[in-house]
Amino acid sequence: MSLIRMMLGGSLALATLPALAATGPTVGGIPVDFILFALTLLGVALFHNATLYVALTGATTIALYKILFTGFKTGAGVLGFVGHLGHEAVTLINLFCLLMGFALLSRHFEKSHVPVVLPKYLPNDWKGGFVLLVMVFVLSSFLDNIAAALIGGAMAHQLFKSRVHIGYLAGIVAASNAGGAGSVVGDTTTTMMWIAGVSPLQVLDAYVAAVVALCITGYVAAKQQHAYSPILKASHDHTRVDWGRVGIVALILVSAILTNVVVNVKFNHLADHFPFIGVAVWLAILVSMGVRRPDWEILPETAKGTVFLLSLVLCASMMPVEELPSASMVTALGLGFVSAVFDNIPLTALAIKQGGYDWGFLAYAVGFGGSMIWFGSSAGVALSNMYPEAKSVGQWLRHGWHVALAYVVGFAVMAVVLGWHPEPLHRAAELPAPPAATVPATVDAR
Repeated sequence: MSLIRMMLGGSLALATLPALAATGPTVGGIPVDFILFALTLLGVALFHNATLYVALTGATTIALYKILFTGFKTGAGVLGFVGHLGHEAVTLINLFCLLMGFALLSRHFEKSHVPVVLPKYLPNDWKGGFVLLVMVFVLSSFLDNIAAALIGGAMAHQLFKSRVHIGYLAGIVAASNAGGAGSVVGDTTTTMMWIAGVSPLQVLDAYVAAVVALCITGYVAAKQQHAYSPILKASHDHTRVDWGRVGIVALILVSAILTNVVVNVKFNHLADHFPFIGVAVWLAILVSMGVRRPDWEILPETAKGTVFLLSLVLCASMMPVEELPSASMVTALGLGFVSAVFDNIPLTALAIKQGGYDWGFLAYAVGFGGSMIWFGSSAGVALSNMYPEAKSVGQWLRHGWHVALAYVVGFAVMAVVLGWHPEPLHRAAELPAPPAATVPATVDAR
């Protein structure tokens, strides 16, 4: 019952936190759209063995309801829905390409034998697991956090003899999201702020909270993992690294990073019209086929998790959220919890449009907050495709409790050390930036 109350409470928060559009039927003052979305999230939490079908049913039901009764911002009826899909197409395509492509990347990395030789360079006790999470954190500061989480998952699979604790899986997701929170190229939400005129130095403040959060969740998760299955201590001097696969991993990651930087700096006005980063990742995969064959066999199962996330992203995009409460430290803290069950891209777009935030606080909140539930971030969904046992909200909350604790403590430390200093978007007028709600080429939707 505590799980049900948690999901209902979180879903009702979605309805009461934003100031909603006045149109459309309501029940107890809550728009029916939000009630349908809350029931979808509750279904995902309770029926974790059928999450794909629950998410698809929820997306279909919400779409039909809006077609028949309320319409969309792009119009009424079927044409309005088609227009809405067109508006969200780049985000959805980028997400699909990234999740599918990075699944192949993680398999290349695992077969490169780098995770097998890694124990020679890591401590043998719980500190080895902690150092691995630090590596994921660092990788995510300049890579897409989906890739960082999957690389961390591949290393953990080898280091812990395929027995990875759910609490440690939550730690990997938290480390990947924390690493991207303070970098304008590490997370879609921070990239959006950068495009809108937020200085990278303002976003960098998020690392004050992110490092604290990493230390807390990393310590607890590493201890959990060591008690469950210690790090593999056997020597692998006979193992040779497959440098061909290492090169493929590097090619895919460099393609993603360069595309992200070039598009968002030079051609950001085109970023909402074409899925640049997704195409770049797949071009790198196809070009490298002659060096090593990708494991195409993993794609059908990966596609299930990908469609699940896309369904939730589509559900969130159809919610009648028009604005947020007044910008404040409390609002930023709340957005972190909302981000665990709601797509953080529209939340960030609304915050940018509203202005008046301390952007370091906002970057940490929307970046790290999704780690609290397995489907709260694309990194969590991607890692859960690799470890299906993680697809349980109850188990994630039970064993990954340290993520929520780390989020709150990190936020509090940041408040004490830096204080709340809201700043305007100083450089917005100097950049050829798109409208505030534009989604950049790289995607980390929740």
